[in-house]
Amino acid sequence: MAMIPSFFGNQRNNSLFDPFSWDPFRDFRFPSNSLQLQIPQETSAFVNTRVDWKETPEAHVFKADLPGLKKEEVKVEVEDDRVLQISGERNVEKEDKNDTWHRVERSSGKFWRTFRLPENVKMDQIKASMENGVLTVTVPKHEVKKPDVKAIEISG
Repeated sequence: MAMIPSFFGNQRNNSLFDPFSWDPFRDFRFPSNSLQLQIPQETSAFVNTRVDWKETPEAHVFKADLPGLKKEEVKVEVEDDRVLQISGERNVEKEDKNDTWHRVERSSGKFWRTFRLPENVKMDQIKASMENGVLTVTVPKHEVKKPDVKAIEISG
């Protein structure tokens, strides 16, 4: 039984290990005397920028939630090898030394997402628009030409 506590915080004593008293988050808490909230200068913004990609008969449509960003702060690019890239940056809000922060949940910094487009897209007709913090990128598809089917009469 002496080995079990050594896995959980190097507590070496002869008492039995009580799994209900073990605190796995002990090392991640702020010290009790720390009332100041640490605000990182640059956080990993939009790490999980949510993008929906749907395919319609006419196009591939991408929708990205980018609340609070202007269209000038977002770039949409496409590379020759059919890679669509959506990127941008949200700047950190200016801090005033007299302000007291109670909670910081909005992220800031750079973001980018890339998508490999299928072969059936019209690379020269891609359109992008932004409304109410939602970026919409429309990538038209080539029309799929149905093969000409000719019925053959069976003799005999």
